Amino acid sequence: MADEVTNKKSRWGDVLRLVVFLGIGVFFIYWFLLKLDADQKAAIWQSFLEADYGWVVACMACCLLSHLVRALRWQLLFHPIGLHPSVSHTFGSVVVAYLGNLAFPRAGEVMRCATLRTSEGIPVEKSLGTVVTERLIDLVAFGVIVVVGLLAMFGRAKDWLYDTLSAKYETLPNMAMIGGAVVLLAVVAWILYKLFWKKMLHIGLFRKLDELVRGMVDGVKSILHLGGRRTVLFIVYSLLIYLLYILGGLIIFQAFEATHWLGFTAAFVVYLFGSVGMVFSQGGIGVYPVLVQLALDIYGIPMEVGTACGWLLWGSQQAIVIAVGAAYLIYFSLKKRRAASVKEIKEQ
Repeated sequence: MADEVTNKKSRWGDVLRLVVFLGIGVFFIYWFLLKLDADQKAAIWQSFLEADYGWVVACMACCLLSHLVRALRWQLLFHPIGLHPSVSHTFGSVVVAYLGNLAFPRAGEVMRCATLRTSEGIPVEKSLGTVVTERLIDLVAFGVIVVVGLLAMFGRAKDWLYDTLSAKYETLPNMAMIGGAVVLLAVVAWILYKLFWKKMLHIGLFRKLDELVRGMVDGVKSILHLGGRRTVLFIVYSLLIYLLYILGGLIIFQAFEATHWLGFTAAFVVYLFGSVGMVFSQGGIGVYPVLVQLALDIYGIPMEVGTACGWLLWGSQQAIVIAVGAAYLIYFSLKKRRAASVKEIKEQ
């Protein structure tokens, strides 16, 4: 009975999160359209019409390749527990997970493990452990990328950031001061953690934070148990995943005359801005394109082109996930039915 109540609460929590995150996305779309006059809307539509959609297809291929590399990386985490799922099935499970996350937050991770159980017979609890490890490592990797990105944001991006902040604050610290402050805060936080962590564990929020940090450390350590060659492969795959994310932006730049001159640095900035959009709304709907347009504004790209570029970058990623994810979902469903039929025949 208690489990049933817990499950109901969890389902209602998922529905509430879906409504909130979708609501944020819809609000941003409405808010953005509200600011535009008829001429601006016409200019945005014209940008869509003039785009070279061959590059959009190439962006889809790049996105699909990143999912394949993620599947190859996920495969490595099964080796220490003596399991060897096929590339086809791990890839299908990864794409189905992205499809599931478009519908409900965190639903994709459950679907990812369930489809692997259907196709490979791997128990959900075992595959779930590898997914948790992978997500924790991704969290650490993304944090490092954001810090490196902010510290290395030179040229136009840095000038734009400083100009924007200068409009609100008369004096701003330089990058050396910011870096020093970050290091100092990290040292102070570490000292306080060592001195008071046992007492602070009684606080629920701190206890969860402590568990998260420990989990991330354990997750990172776990890749060392893969063996020398596989550990190197895991790191290479991880770098390649993020490189492909950035490359997707670089490819979509080629679809527009106004953005084809932009390079890797601009694509990196677009990736950072877009990633924030993925956090604040379901699948990044509404928020992602707006933040991409804001990132492109740093480089003097007209709002109309930046908006079209943001929507095509976001749309190409979601379109390929929906198409391939749906195909694999049908495949896994048929495979499950076939397995059930074989089992039923054997029992007879």
